[in-house]
Amino acid sequence: MNSIVSKKESNTWFSVFTVTVFFVLIVHLPVYATERFPVYPCIKSHVKFWENVYGRYSTRQGIIHDRDNLGKVYTVIHLVEAKTKNAEQINRQRVELAKEQIRAILLRLGNGLPPRTPEERRIASLFPSNRPAAYHAAQETIRFQLGQSDRFYEGVIRSGKYLPTFRRIFISKGMPSELIYLPHVESSFNPKAYSKAGAAGLWQFTRSTGKEYLTVNELVDERYDPYTATEAAAQLLKDNFNKLHCWPLALTAYNYGRNGTMRAKKEMGTYERIFTSYNQGAFKFASRNFYSEFIAALRVAQQIEKTHKFSLERPEPIITLRLKNDTPVKQIQSYYRLSAEQFSRLNPALLRPVLNGEHAVPGNYLVRLPADKQNSLRLARQRSTVEQSRL
Repeated sequence: MNSIVSKKESNTWFSVFTVTVFFVLIVHLPVYATERFPVYPCIKSHVKFWENVYGRYSTRQGIIHDRDNLGKVYTVIHLVEAKTKNAEQINRQRVELAKEQIRAILLRLGNGLPPRTPEERRIASLFPSNRPAAYHAAQETIRFQLGQSDRFYEGVIRSGKYLPTFRRIFISKGMPSELIYLPHVESSFNPKAYSKAGAAGLWQFTRSTGKEYLTVNELVDERYDPYTATEAAAQLLKDNFNKLHCWPLALTAYNYGRNGTMRAKKEMGTYERIFTSYNQGAFKFASRNFYSEFIAALRVAQQIEKTHKFSLERPEPIITLRLKNDTPVKQIQSYYRLSAEQFSRLNPALLRPVLNGEHAVPGNYLVRLPADKQNSLRLARQRSTVEQSRL
């Protein structure tokens, strides 16, 4: 086999378009509400609820609350650890028992009977009007929410690996840097996250939306590349804002969809009216609460960064090269002295047919490599050879 840096090879398998090193120190953002991200009076109790979900209650705790008014928290129950035998069944039973007890109290109060116990009096205090109809209606809107504080904390630690580069990407596009905290809501900064709805990666792009901004096919799924997906998420949010002219709506559109949010704006006029009164199509609990969750996640993450003494994951120095032509994965691994595991970890967008060698790495793919001295020299030699071959 010819040398991988020969003129012939360099002219046929790749040329280096860009070389980028990602290694920036974290700069903490201040905790404050800005005009771009207002906390409207109508969402204050919802923001507080999600702050408690992310910062107070762990996955060993469950919150029983009203679906439509998150300020109505009925009780917090304790759950068994996931590793406990029959944990799922035990926890399901605990949740259903708690809901039944709340329904019984609401039914009694709705029938006009006075509260007897401290628990009944506390629940009655959540209904200032004391109208029977309100108690009866609330029986149908009881919801369970699992606490997330332990998972959120882990996400903050993981985020240290990504936030410096994400900040650079968003600032380069003229975007508010607060938006880099959105993955706390979407994936807890887990680049391998995959939802039941088919959303993938750190920014949780669905396949259809992903195809609008990324390469998503049988060989490459850029939703799993944290940095490429961040470029796409920044552009999607920018497109949302350019259409909706309001960051609360632009963020809502990230969950609900741009077209649907534009229809809601046309009908209701403002974010506040949409939040309080809009109830069309798939605009349900998740979409209504998405902006409140973002504000809460931003606040909790920044507070953890400021007050907790722990080490965030550090950014990994990376260099990149843009392939000119289809190139066998083994050829790249051999030249840059990478194991299969190391290469796949750095290039999570490459799917099994490519990693198994059934198909070459597609031309124009941006390969990520460790930014060590040896690889930097190899890349420089390769670039020099490519340039010479063009003379």
